[in-house]
Amino acid sequence: MTLAPSPRPDLTGLAAYSSVAPGPVPVRVRASSNEAPGALTGPVLDAALGAVSRATRYPMIGGADLAAALAGAWGVDAGEVAVADGALPLLDRLLLTYLRPGDEVVMAWRSYEAYPLSVQVAGGRSVPVPLRADGSHDLPAMAAAIGPATRVAIVCNPNNPTGTVVPWSALSDFLDSVPPDVLVVLDEAYTEYDARQRPASMSVPALAARGNVVVLRTFSKAHGLAGLRAGYLVSSVEVAGAVRSVLPPFPVSSVAVAAALASLAHPSVLAARVASTREERSQVVALLSGRGVVVPDSEANFVWLPLGSRSHEFADLCRGHGLLVRPFADEGVRITVGDPDLRAVLAEVLATWE
Repeated sequence: MTLAPSPRPDLTGLAAYSSVAPGPVPVRVRASSNEAPGALTGPVLDAALGAVSRATRYPMIGGADLAAALAGAWGVDAGEVAVADGALPLLDRLLLTYLRPGDEVVMAWRSYEAYPLSVQVAGGRSVPVPLRADGSHDLPAMAAAIGPATRVAIVCNPNNPTGTVVPWSALSDFLDSVPPDVLVVLDEAYTEYDARQRPASMSVPALAARGNVVVLRTFSKAHGLAGLRAGYLVSSVEVAGAVRSVLPPFPVSSVAVAAALASLAHPSVLAARVASTREERSQVVALLSGRGVVVPDSEANFVWLPLGSRSHEFADLCRGHGLLVRPFADEGVRITVGDPDLRAVLAEVLATWE
């Protein structure tokens, strides 16, 4: 028998990020991964293809060109921005930078399923705080869960997978209550779909100016660049600089940078996609409500069906109709909206659901 080095014992049995397997019939609609529908077109596609032709060259170190463009877009200093191949890799590096063995990370639960995995890999301990009955964050309970060992708190807003949002005033109160030596990560992966008016006190520059707040965003959702992988964070110069110091020299590909820059330069492309997705979301909610399925108000590109113990049963029924959705055992089912074919297939499913 060949002997091999053993991994860290605290990572034994680490749960893998799950995926949804295709069903017994061809996939007609994939509504399981919160991707933007359709294909890249127009200036974003042109920029990506142009970058492919120049892919023999390295991108700029640190993604400096993308960071500079983001800084200009948000009215912050480039030193307050860090970029990488997605928002989750940035969260991973942030946790590796700031967590010491045994440090705690407070988070709402259920929320993004990668959070506990990232915390465990970084050597920390997750402190889950149950959602309210309506699927939203219980911020007072999260504030109460912060103790001497707490190093980070994560607020997913809109929340994945429920789609619910935190009222701006409640978020402000929460941020005011958090000790300055605790980092608060505001995961805003789906914020472009949120139609609420954002107050000045919750602007990206105002949040970064707090010193212990990290705004985490991605180009994978509303910008439609999931396959290219690009994300960014905005925080204080100290926090952003600490994260950049542990990133690889080329944290995001030249193709992803080109596409992201083009998307930033052509906001009408993003606005059209977001408007279309919001309209599809309202139509899907109306369809579900007409069949007696009540869902929480969503400000994301998905809806949440709190089906409890019947979640996998519903997902299996969907799979049989060629519709891939995301079940969470004994909790609910998340359905990505935006694909214009979704409603027709979902109507077939609901016609046979009792």
